[in-house]
This record gives sequence, structure tokens and C-alpha cells, in this order.
Amino acid sequence: MKEEKQIFTRRDFLRRTAYTAAATVLGTQMIAEGEPAHQKRSRVVLVRHPDALDKDHNPNAKVIQHMLDEGVKTLFGTEDTIEAWRNLIEPNDLIGIKSNVWAYLPTPKEVEEAIWRRIIDSGLPENRILMDDRGARTSLARCTRLINVRPLRTHYWSGIGGCLKNYIMFVRLPFRYHPNACANLGHIWTLPIVKDKTRLNVLVVLRPLFHGRGPHHYNPNYVWDYKGILVSSDPVAVDAVGVRLLSAKRRDHFGEDTPFPKLTHHVTYADIRHNIGVSDPKRIDLIKVGWTEGILI
Repeated sequence: MKEEKQIFTRRDFLRRTAYTAAATVLGTQMIAEGEPAHQKRSRVVLVRHPDALDKDHNPNAKVIQHMLDEGVKTLFGTEDTIEAWRNLIEPNDLIGIKSNVWAYLPTPKEVEEAIWRRIIDSGLPENRILMDDRGARTSLARCTRLINVRPLRTHYWSGIGGCLKNYIMFVRLPFRYHPNACANLGHIWTLPIVKDKTRLNVLVVLRPLFHGRGPHHYNPNYVWDYKGILVSSDPVAVDAVGVRLLSAKRRDHFGEDTPFPKLTHHVTYADIRHNIGVSDPKRIDLIKVGWTEGILI
């Protein structure tokens, strides 16, 4: 028998939020009614839109902004976009956006710009916003809060490239985290340079890469127009949903369960070893917003 997943629509979620708001911390970790206090829950929002990409697979900036706004509003249980973003930002913050520049599948500029725009709209001046990827260890080190954004893909060393792995550029010697399928990636999130700073994780699933081999693998035959974004304050939970999505697509494409290039156990270890977030699907509330055709999960 398949495990039961906690899945809600946005309407269900807003109704539930009305009487669970007191138990919510930063919009993600919460205690469900009747559940032991030590059993943390995490919230992940999936937003999809049929017009997120044009016929040439290019992101539609206006639609992307709408999707991001819907995701953040749903995450915090509010109907007001700026109110939702102000849950993430304090007036004196120096905000760092940790992006990803991998040549074949970089963070789309439309997503970066949508985040940047809403930070400014929330009252923070532009000179207090920084964005980087490979130079993050130096350029973003003094930031008081971080927003983590990258596309989802299979990965030769870690099974998947998701929000957890996106912080590997905060360490001096990234290759030290490669052994055992990058099992110890969660440790990076306990280091002073990033610990407790991340307020939002955006896992871009507009055109995920679901299959490949080799350290710099990319094959356009293995991306598809999923037209979505995943948002959460919990990097473990959002990556756990990402693993489910890629697994479902691989099963759909190959007609059977096909193992990832490497194990994706770094997601579980980030939970059970490093207490970074929630990896158990039964404790992840997945809220779905928008277009449902071909949703897979």
C-alpha cells in the first residue's frame, strides 16, 4: 500500500490556517492537532501555471511574478503579497539571494528579478540586496538573511541538485562534501556563515532535468515543461518533494522505477543527522496552487 501523503489545495490550506496560525513558525514548521509536540511538520507550496513558459520554453516574466506571489502568500496564509514578504524581511536586513549559474540550467533571470522586486516592494532599499552563486562564500557572508533559489535537476554526485546542495559554494573546499553521494550536505547549513539565516527556498521546476549521466550531464531530451515553482522555509522538505517529482517523472518516462545516478540520501540525513528540516513525506504538507494537468505528485 502506498504511503498517504498530506496534500491540500490553497483553499483547504487557508481554511486550516485560520485555526492553526498560532502554531505556525515562519510559515513552515507547525504542530498539527492531536500530534505530539516533538513531531514537526513542514509546509511546501507548489504553484503551476500553463502560461509560465512560451512555445520556445522561455519564462513569462509576468506569470512568474504572479506564481511567486501566490506561493509566498500561501506559505504564510495571507491574501496580501507585501504582508507575506514582510514575514521574510526586517528593515535593517542585508539580504543575500543565493542563485545558481550552471550553464545548462541556471536560475532563470525572471525568477531572480521577481524575488528582487518583491524585496524592494517590502521596503528594503536596493543597495541592501546582494545576489551571487560561485562567490557566495565571500560576497554573501555578511548577509543577515538569505533567500535560496535554484532549478531542480538530477545530479551526478548527489542524486539531485536542489536547495540543500545550492549552499555548497558557502564552503572553501566543496569537494569535501562529495563522498558517499554528498551525504553530509546538511552540515553546511549548520555553519555560522548560513545558520538560521535562510527565510525562503525557491526550487524552480519550470523545466526540471530528470535524467542524465556524468558530472556535467545535460540532455535536452530529459527536460520537460512542468511550469512550476516550489516554495518553502524548509530546504529539506522542498528537496524531498523535488525527489518525489523527479522520481514520478522518471517512472512515467521509463515505464518503471529507475534509480537516480546516485542515492539522494543527503535529504534524509539533513533531517535525521543535522535537524535542518523535515524529510518524511507524512510530515510534509504539500499545498497545490493553480494548474494541475500533468502534476505527477
